[in-house]
Amino acid sequence: MDTSIQKHYSKIRRVLVIVLILNWAVAAAKIIYGFITHCQSMAADGFHSFSDGASNIIGLVGIHLAGQPTDKDHPYGHRKYETLFSLGIAVMLFVVAFNLAKEGLKRIYNPAMPLIDIGSFAVMIVTLAINLYVMQYERRRGIALKSDILVSDAMHTRADILTSLSVIAALVFIKMGFPILDPIVTILISIFIAYAGFEIVKKSSDVLVDSAAILDVNRIEDIVLSVKSVKTCHKIRTRGRPDDIHVDLHVQVSPDMHVDNAHKISYAIEEAIKKGIPEVTDVVVHIEPKRND
Repeated sequence: MDTSIQKHYSKIRRVLVIVLILNWAVAAAKIIYGFITHCQSMAADGFHSFSDGASNIIGLVGIHLAGQPTDKDHPYGHRKYETLFSLGIAVMLFVVAFNLAKEGLKRIYNPAMPLIDIGSFAVMIVTLAINLYVMQYERRRGIALKSDILVSDAMHTRADILTSLSVIAALVFIKMGFPILDPIVTILISIFIAYAGFEIVKKSSDVLVDSAAILDVNRIEDIVLSVKSVKTCHKIRTRGRPDDIHVDLHVQVSPDMHVDNAHKISYAIEEAIKKGIPEVTDVVVHIEPKRND
């Protein structure tokens, strides 16, 4: 297996392990204190943080599979497993969102008065600070490593930050004498989580159904036209993950060019594109004769 790919997935794995430890520490603090004080929104937010940790485990499994070498049945490699397992994180979010919404509705009809003290606010503020760090760190590394798993997981954590802010607002309202807002905020949390899941599904499905890659087609055309003897370039198509983009295109050359030279031009185009755009891992060039109409 390519050593560079091994190093790539090793870096992603290291980020996921660090984030997993931080997420579960945050989850434990929220859940324990939420149950002690009977604050449903805090406990709900804690279970959401716990699901962040579970999504890290899904990510680790996905990264393990994505890092496998090419074989006879997978000549293009296994990188899309990372995208596929991102959908697993989205499914988890939808399940958690449904359960929290159901629990919130139940609490509206069977209310419980939470015990709110300075400790409640301290737990939420400290865990919020940790989540902010986790989200920024994971998103930054996800963009740098072009990792679907890390970016999706950072979106998961972003939803956790939004819900934590909602819980802090709920604590304020409860302290003011409006405990009914606790289950209402729990329902709002479920909506935030479901929306985060929807964003992950949309991004991952674009890759799996071979939507056009986020790449400037004009940039590819400029690179191709810079290759000697290429007359025109057209029908440029792209697909794949941000770190594994496949390109196919048509170029026109002189109709009397020897097939040997046309073959050399094809290789020159492939090398030029890969050098100019490192994210491109596969290029298919269709050579056509340029006839004067």
